[in-house]
Amino acid sequence: MTGRYATHGTERQAQPGSRGRVLANRLGIVRVRDMQVAETAALLRLTDDLLGEITEDQRFTADDLCAWHQRWLGGIYDWAGHYRNVNMSKDGFPFAAARLVPGLMADYARTVLAAHTPCAGMDDARLVQALAQTHAEFILIHPFREGNGRLARLLNTLMALQAGLPLLDFDGIRGAAKQRYIASIHAAQGNDYAPLERVFAAVLRRTKRMATSSCAGADR
Repeated sequence: MTGRYATHGTERQAQPGSRGRVLANRLGIVRVRDMQVAETAALLRLTDDLLGEITEDQRFTADDLCAWHQRWLGGIYDWAGHYRNVNMSKDGFPFAAARLVPGLMADYARTVLAAHTPCAGMDDARLVQALAQTHAEFILIHPFREGNGRLARLLNTLMALQAGLPLLDFDGIRGAAKQRYIASIHAAQGNDYAPLERVFAAVLRRTKRMATSSCAGADR
């Protein structure tokens, strides 16, 4: 299958009629754009639901992430909510081997999520640290066949809400900023989270600036 990732295993099956561009799915979608629309709509619904469900003192777990993934993509893919059985890499950068994912996610929950959630009461400096480490380690594991980046951003958004911030605005991560983001993920493989902390510090600044602009506009 062609696409963003190099894969090896049964989960690389493409939807018949998609010319290898769309993963096999329950909806019979064969066009990339149509799949993007379906996945985005489902993610928006999940986000709206979770905004009314999470609490300030909730410590997030690996089970939460699996449940969110299933709720998001369960109507689209058979394997939603389950850890991948396929090895994956992107631009020559390998993610964790599939056979290691369950153990790595157990460690992730026990160490990273337990250390950095819940986020209520965190100041910006502490929150940036929490966002960077939870995001980096999740992306490096890449536990699911599809949707890891978006699920990581959802987790970070919910963490920020616990800390009293608005919905995080990731729109600034494009162009050169996106290249810095990718480089920061690579740096995190060596436990250097400082570059990604700078990325999240910029996300927080943009989020607050956009929220202030929206409020000012509403007052006019």
